Amino acid sequence: MIGQDQQSSSLSHPLHPKNPISTYTCPFNPPPHSFIFFYHYSINSIDPGSIKMSARGLGSTSPDPGASSHDQHPLMDLVDGEEARGRSHPEGAAADLMRRLGVSPERRIKVTPEDDARVLRRIDMVVLPLMLAVYFLQGLDKATIAYASIFGLIEDTKLKGNQFSWLSSIVYVAQLIAQFPLAWLLVKLPIGKFTSCMVTLWGLTLTFMAAAHTFHSLLFARFWLGAFEASIAPSFVAITQMFWRRREQPLRMSYWYAMNGFTGVFGSLATWWLAQLPFGLKPYQTIFVAFGIITVCFSTVLFSYMPDSPAEAKFLDKHDKLIAIERLRMNQTGVMSRQWRWDHFWETMRDLKTWLWFSLIFSISVPSGGVGSFGPLLIKSFGFDSFHAILFNAPFGVVQFISTVGGSYVATKYHKKGPVIAFLALFPIVGCMIMLSTPHTPDGRNTLLGGYYMISVFPGIIPLIYSWSSSNTAGDTKGKCNSSVLFIGQSLGNIIGPLLYKPSEAPEYHRGLYWNLLLYIAIVGLVVVTTMYLTYLNRDHSRRRVMAGKDAVIVDYSLYSPEEADRLRRSKATEGQHIENARDATVGDHAFDDMTDLVNDEFVFVF
Repeated sequence: MIGQDQQSSSLSHPLHPKNPISTYTCPFNPPPHSFIFFYHYSINSIDPGSIKMSARGLGSTSPDPGASSHDQHPLMDLVDGEEARGRSHPEGAAADLMRRLGVSPERRIKVTPEDDARVLRRIDMVVLPLMLAVYFLQGLDKATIAYASIFGLIEDTKLKGNQFSWLSSIVYVAQLIAQFPLAWLLVKLPIGKFTSCMVTLWGLTLTFMAAAHTFHSLLFARFWLGAFEASIAPSFVAITQMFWRRREQPLRMSYWYAMNGFTGVFGSLATWWLAQLPFGLKPYQTIFVAFGIITVCFSTVLFSYMPDSPAEAKFLDKHDKLIAIERLRMNQTGVMSRQWRWDHFWETMRDLKTWLWFSLIFSISVPSGGVGSFGPLLIKSFGFDSFHAILFNAPFGVVQFISTVGGSYVATKYHKKGPVIAFLALFPIVGCMIMLSTPHTPDGRNTLLGGYYMISVFPGIIPLIYSWSSSNTAGDTKGKCNSSVLFIGQSLGNIIGPLLYKPSEAPEYHRGLYWNLLLYIAIVGLVVVTTMYLTYLNRDHSRRRVMAGKDAVIVDYSLYSPEEADRLRRSKATEGQHIENARDATVGDHAFDDMTDLVNDEFVFVF
């Protein structure tokens, strides 16, 4: 009887394929590979006639007797989305946030281009600068080992063989180990407060690293530095998804990742200055203490001002908090959730996209880890002294900043990330060829330096992989797990990268450069495969929408500016398109239901 009751209850669920009230049973065939894990879902019937709209100054719909008084807030233009259709999908925390703000999650907030621009500007003025500062400090603190290497650290601590390489790699070993526990913590804990605590702990670790005098004590300190820093990039990917539209994400990710370029410039100049101060400490000890104290001090600012969600953003009033949530609807990725879902976890593991992102980030992280740790030593091998090596490393950061922001700008303007990644990979391919073919002689010094600066374009690829991945992943737990897999790939690459370079192979470092060249070429091939697969998924979702009685083609407004999206909507509002417009108004009804990209047939994959 218990089993029959359970079966009966399951069959009565509005989304069960055998329930007679569902529009269709989803008999689609999964793609012919073992990585994809699809669920058989059916979609509630959509009654275009149930859509009622109200506009400011033009009257309003009759009040909902079940809604709270807050729902009728005079500042809010609400659009009824699903009240007449019912709702059965489990809701994400975005619905929770709207309830906490006094508005029924079934209602839509009308967002004008002016409202959208105002809220975006406030988010950019508060959240983005905090992220920029933290990522700058992370890059600075992580790079201290490279700066310290040419100011006596290796000699004073008697490092031998691959020991210095392991001091670079151990940071990423810690990050690799920490990723899946972090994915769980990022789902469960307030993201702003959690990130602030991690910044405090890594700042303290760096400060006390000045007291380490042996390989093992340095290794211990660097491990914990990596463990505490491991949360930053996954946290920032989640925060970016939580506050910005898909169109806006590549540039914002490029801004905070471009701080690595500022790190290269500022870190080189600051290290050159700190190394000359008469504090009674060794130059590398002064570097550790100074950067560590700065990090700890800034963590208090982060704790005070970084919001845990749009609903807790102190710089937004109630009306703007609702707009901040509503403007993300067309992302189809939700806002956040405090529930860990194992079905999302397993789908992540079986999704071919996950492993394509993994392969891309691994392929770029191997050369990133090697050049990041051995960059100053590579320049020194061209025939420069320590101080000139530090100064000539500064332009690396300038090129990195230009490639990072410039690449993301082009990707945003043309709504294409894959082709931009492939184009940026061509520069380090040429740079590696130059460095491998040029002799290390005084006459070849400038040519080698030019090849090194061409290689420095590669960091522009990394934020594009982040944003490409996050833009094509929906579901809160799946998003966090997907980010964890990426950062595991990044950590593995950064572990292996420094090990491909040995001081004994100076000055040519041929082995490391050959491997880097092969991986840059592999990135171009992976971009082609990934683009083909995303095209296939869009066709599959289009077929499923047709079977559900929806339009085959959905306009993804999240890829357009508010003004562009408004023009597109107006262009569709022509005679003979009323039914299509009504269907269009229902797109996004499941945006906050914590559905994954493979399950939600309204999700549009971007290239």
